Amino acid sequence: MKISTQIHTGAILSLSALAMLTSCHSKKGDGKEGDAEMTVNVATPQTDSIVLSKTYPAFLLADRDAAVVARVTGYVTAKHYEDGALVKEGTPLYTIESTTYRSQLAEAQSKLQSAKANHDYCERQYEALKKALESDAVSKMDVIQAESNLRQSEADIQSAQAAVTTANMMLGYCTVRAPFTGRVSAPEVVVGDFVAGEGAPVKLTTIYDDQPILTIFSVEDSRYIAVSEAIKNHTIDYKHVPVLFGDSILGNYTGELDYASPDVQKGTGTVTLRLLVDNPDGTLKSGMYANVDLPYAVKTDAMLIKEAAIGTDQLGKYVYVVNDSDKVVYTPVETGDLYHDTLRIVNSGLKPTDRYVTQALLKVRDGMTVKTRQTN
Repeated sequence: MKISTQIHTGAILSLSALAMLTSCHSKKGDGKEGDAEMTVNVATPQTDSIVLSKTYPAFLLADRDAAVVARVTGYVTAKHYEDGALVKEGTPLYTIESTTYRSQLAEAQSKLQSAKANHDYCERQYEALKKALESDAVSKMDVIQAESNLRQSEADIQSAQAAVTTANMMLGYCTVRAPFTGRVSAPEVVVGDFVAGEGAPVKLTTIYDDQPILTIFSVEDSRYIAVSEAIKNHTIDYKHVPVLFGDSILGNYTGELDYASPDVQKGTGTVTLRLLVDNPDGTLKSGMYANVDLPYAVKTDAMLIKEAAIGTDQLGKYVYVVNDSDKVVYTPVETGDLYHDTLRIVNSGLKPTDRYVTQALLKVRDGMTVKTRQTN
């Protein structure tokens, strides 16, 4: 009998403990007094007309560049620019020894003078023979030969003139000039070097036209369509698109959208765009990397909430709203684009007066009673 009594007593104690445990568990999530001590930060949605934009990686490229070459053969006798300097079109950059080419020009000019003198003689001879033929003092064959000599002398003048033109051109090549206004890189030859440019042009340096400088980037085809619509409807100014360099001391620039590639890249589904960025002091260099903050749409009366306030579960996106009774309400929402990295557009699910929990989502549960602290 004692054994039976002990078993009965133990059973009663076990049931009592189980009842207490069950009672404690049921109070943990009932949203009553225990949760009222928790204070949460809340905010109301912002409503505003906004310009949506997205940041894209980009690279900088000179509008054009060209190799500055020697087209004559000889020693480099002078360099006329500072490395990296901005020079105007036609500015002398190098001088190459010109003695040979001056001699060639003088010889060509002398031959031209001789050809002209011979032409004058042939012309006089022809006219004299034609007159003599009238009195049968010469044969017709003599006149024909004189006319042939005159025509040959005319051809000789043309050939000599072409030789003078070529000699002048070659002598001009002895002064190597900037083909357009731009910045000139460090030289690939030094004074005293011998260059053989007549066979094939020899590169002396490179010149870059970087004013303006081009900013190249690619966007999704859907984003390009949005940009095209904005341009068509005149809703966005694409003359001052932000070009960003992060924390660089370069600061930030803007550029004008002036080009879109005529096709979509098959592998990526993207369209290449180009901005013209003013670069008066040459600070921006071809080959640099940047980010373009491309605006693509204007949204009026957009409802914005903090991105950190939005949770995701198997049902989709949600926020916690605190109602007028200070109870937490699980609220599904439909979201749109991200705005300025920290805010998200809400398309449906919230009202402008709703108070939503801005942080500590893991500590908040549907049905909790909370204290609130209003934040911006």
